Amino acid sequence: MWCLGEDGGMPTPHRVVIAVFPDVDLLDVTGPAEVFALANSESGGRELYEVRLAGPVARAVRTSAGVRLLTDVAFGEVGGRVDTMLVPGAVDLTEDGPIARIDADVVEWVRGTAPHARRVASVCVGAHVLAAAGLLDGKTATTHWSTAAQLAVEHPAVTVDPDPIFVRADQGRLWTGAGISACLDLALALVAEDHGEELALGVARQLVMYLKRQGGQSQFSVPMSRPASSRRDIDELRLWIAEHLDEDLSAPVLAARMCLSERHFARVFKQETGTSSTNYVEAARVEAARRLLESTDLRLDQVAVVSGFGAAETLHRAFQRQLATTPAAYRRRFRTQPA
Repeated sequence: MWCLGEDGGMPTPHRVVIAVFPDVDLLDVTGPAEVFALANSESGGRELYEVRLAGPVARAVRTSAGVRLLTDVAFGEVGGRVDTMLVPGAVDLTEDGPIARIDADVVEWVRGTAPHARRVASVCVGAHVLAAAGLLDGKTATTHWSTAAQLAVEHPAVTVDPDPIFVRADQGRLWTGAGISACLDLALALVAEDHGEELALGVARQLVMYLKRQGGQSQFSVPMSRPASSRRDIDELRLWIAEHLDEDLSAPVLAARMCLSERHFARVFKQETGTSSTNYVEAARVEAARRLLESTDLRLDQVAVVSGFGAAETLHRAFQRQLATTPAAYRRRFRTQPA
């Protein structure tokens, strides 16, 4: 979304302010910043986004990766016009696992600035900062799966869902995202909300992302959790499967495509992927159905056809096997926009 300039002329860029502080996760900062920069590039050079890094003081900040980031402004110099406030996180590694670190200066700035920002988003364990600032009480939020229990215990007024990649709340004004690479998915979703899916998909292509995942999708995507194969032909087949889910993907058809006997194909596929081709295809089709349920209003029978199941009954059985839920229940939980 652009805002009209003070003179009513050309719109001004969307102002994104990203909080940085000692030991902040580097990708939480640079990932979204790169998405917004590519959105500017994909728009034909128009400056859709102006990204600024803000910290307790305007100086270099050492990140968790050891790389230093130079802040543009101190928190006190940010001013009132913030279109999107982005709050990344930091963790302390302990014997019991990672613990989200709460920086008091960041919490104070978030608490004072968030009411004046059009949109507030946290990346990874930055959700703990939003919770400490009181922004998540009475709302559903997500964070990196490794600190979800900590968030739930320390902030019982927050409904913590550790599964989704990101969650929208407060009529789209408040976003919380999962960890690590999910920062890209969240930033792409913000771009899509501001300037449409076509631009967001263009950015995703520039990032060479396999797909632009929807927010309700699990942090643990079933087909994408399969390790890369040591055989290029199997990896190419997996990509072909993903692009032809509505076609006949039975074992004989796949074996013929590989120019292998069915028996040899079955042995090679399981050796390389850890599962049978039948199970793999079903998982890939469930993944496609999930995205349709999250982001479209298609009827269940239509979802079944598009994702390759053919009939709603077959879709229902596959969801029960793969996710222990029904397609209708999944849509109610993870629908990213009102149906």
